[in-house]
Amino acid sequence: MSITPRFIQISTLTAYPSVLLNRDDSGLAKRIPFGGYTRTRVSSQCRKRRLRTCDDIYGLDKIEDGFELSVRSRKTFSRIIARDLVEKEGVSKELVEEILKVFQKNLYGEKDDGNKENEEKTKKKGSEPLDRGEVIVLGKPEIGFLSKLALEICASSGDAESAKKKAEALWKERHKDFIALKYGAGIDASLFGRFVSGDTEARVDAAVHVAHSFTVHQETFEADYFSAVDDLVETGSGHINSAELTSGLFYNYAVVDLPQLVSNTGEGKSRNWRDEGVDRTLAARIVKHLIHLFATVTPGAKLGSTAPYSYAEFVMAEMGERQPRTLANAFANPVQLGRGDLLAESLNRIEQYMTSLDEMYGLHEVRYISCRLDTPFKERIPLHLLAENVENAIVSGNCG
Repeated sequence: MSITPRFIQISTLTAYPSVLLNRDDSGLAKRIPFGGYTRTRVSSQCRKRRLRTCDDIYGLDKIEDGFELSVRSRKTFSRIIARDLVEKEGVSKELVEEILKVFQKNLYGEKDDGNKENEEKTKKKGSEPLDRGEVIVLGKPEIGFLSKLALEICASSGDAESAKKKAEALWKERHKDFIALKYGAGIDASLFGRFVSGDTEARVDAAVHVAHSFTVHQETFEADYFSAVDDLVETGSGHINSAELTSGLFYNYAVVDLPQLVSNTGEGKSRNWRDEGVDRTLAARIVKHLIHLFATVTPGAKLGSTAPYSYAEFVMAEMGERQPRTLANAFANPVQLGRGDLLAESLNRIEQYMTSLDEMYGLHEVRYISCRLDTPFKERIPLHLLAENVENAIVSGNCG
């Protein structure tokens, strides 16, 4: 049976001892109630941040030359585009600001609560006229495109008013070129999406959907009392405090919408992702990297005091055409602690849950499993073969 890899689902189990992976606003571990029990949680935002920024042989910045990470900031227009034009090109700051305000208005709309409602407060905090109230996401090619347009307008404008009018006219004429930039939004925006409030065509729908991770058992935590010794004082300490530490086996889940990923990486519309001539090689390589990253990259909190480095004990990739479904409900009734091998029991839960779903709905996916234990998953392969099998299936457009 030939199956189209429309969705790639990635499930992992990862254990962490004595860590504080993701904190809330009070400095405590993030939590979530599930199945009537409180679990320790790692937010999807935290996980995606580490995936974007990790320095790894499978890092997103190492996927392909010319496919760079996005710039995510409120100050992109002021600290990158405007500053470079003024300092490196010698253009008028007044002209640049008028032009870039036009570009901002067309991209993000008129509303900018951060500057309009808090103008006086932000001025005191070092705000600049082109700063945005919200974090915006722009790729390096897009930043270069906007800089080039602004420089062209500055060269032919004598005052701010004429520059503003020319900017309006040129944006109407050239904004399609902005949308058409291959790899324009940057690789992380291609994966995790980008919201643009003004020009809806500049929006990027997320191709990778990342769930919040949670422990398969009830939360386990301890208040860690610690002190910092003052080397020049014979008694007492220089600092005393406490922090929460947690431990647990986390279920992690993510989905790759392959047609959307192919489209986001510059290979046409998502509905045409399997057409002859569409190159899926880059999308396949991205998924291969993601599988390795999901298995090995750790949220980066409290590195110096907890060394929270751990690899997944179990990785499963599923490829198929049906709407994805999480395996989280296998743990709605939490695994009981202290009653045998926690990982083995968790694997049994997953196997039993999948079997029951397959009996109810039928099996329509191809599955590859890499696991430290051989029970209950007898057919398991090394992680690098799992990732390569998925990569090959995406390139060919078929699996099975």
